[in-house]
Amino acid sequence: MLFRSDNAVFLSAAPFMLTKLSVNLNKIALIRNSRDGNTPSVTLFGAVALKAGAAGLTVHPRPDERHIRRDDVPALAKLLRNWPGREFNIEGNPFMNLMEHVREVRPDQVTFVPDSESQKTSDHGFNLMEQGEKLRPLIAEAKALGCRVSLFMDPDPEQIVLAKDLGADRIELYTEAYAAACGTAAVGPMLEKYAQAARAAREVGLGVNAGHDLSLTNLQDLLVACECIAEVSIGHALISEALEYGMTETVGRYNAVCLRASEQISLMNQK
Repeated sequence: MLFRSDNAVFLSAAPFMLTKLSVNLNKIALIRNSRDGNTPSVTLFGAVALKAGAAGLTVHPRPDERHIRRDDVPALAKLLRNWPGREFNIEGNPFMNLMEHVREVRPDQVTFVPDSESQKTSDHGFNLMEQGEKLRPLIAEAKALGCRVSLFMDPDPEQIVLAKDLGADRIELYTEAYAAACGTAAVGPMLEKYAQAARAAREVGLGVNAGHDLSLTNLQDLLVACECIAEVSIGHALISEALEYGMTETVGRYNAVCLRASEQISLMNQK
């Protein structure tokens, strides 16, 4: 059953999984940082996204503060305290500055990402065969602080299953390869690759998130192929689309995509 409140559409008593949307605010901060002052406001647009129906907010505070600044993190944590049931997800490299933020605000979810300071954006997942034991105590610390822990991973089942033993709760599928394949003959095999990765995670008891280069045009096919994606974190495309449609309309469109995908999965499973 659907009901509407404050321009947001919510799902009640649905018999199937509805993927949650977490709005990544990095690009809002990047625009703000191009000038002095606080316009556009990260917290203002975070509030707009929540009012529009976003299930949570995501930030990736890098050491150089190229977009999210240190003081944005507690400000957003404070904002989310006024929205019970909505989640704060902080991404970043746990070997750099991420754990400082985790200890300070104890977000609902922390997503460990193996990026370097020189990268423009995240471009690969963890190699847990090489880095797993270094991550283990940091995963344990984050969980002791009450955070759900997700590891940013390539769609490699052999690597993904190792996350469970390390204590992670979820993995986030790095989806750039899928997005790049869209519109080409490679998209079918690529979707199957991601579906196999999602199944591997689910079979060992890991939740599945997804993110990177997802958009209104490519999201639904991925959700349907994988079937079990709990959350998508979307920023670059969403903020770009919001320039055309507005933030409220854009969040609504993403939630509608998630709903259509869930309905399609439900119909598939009834056959």
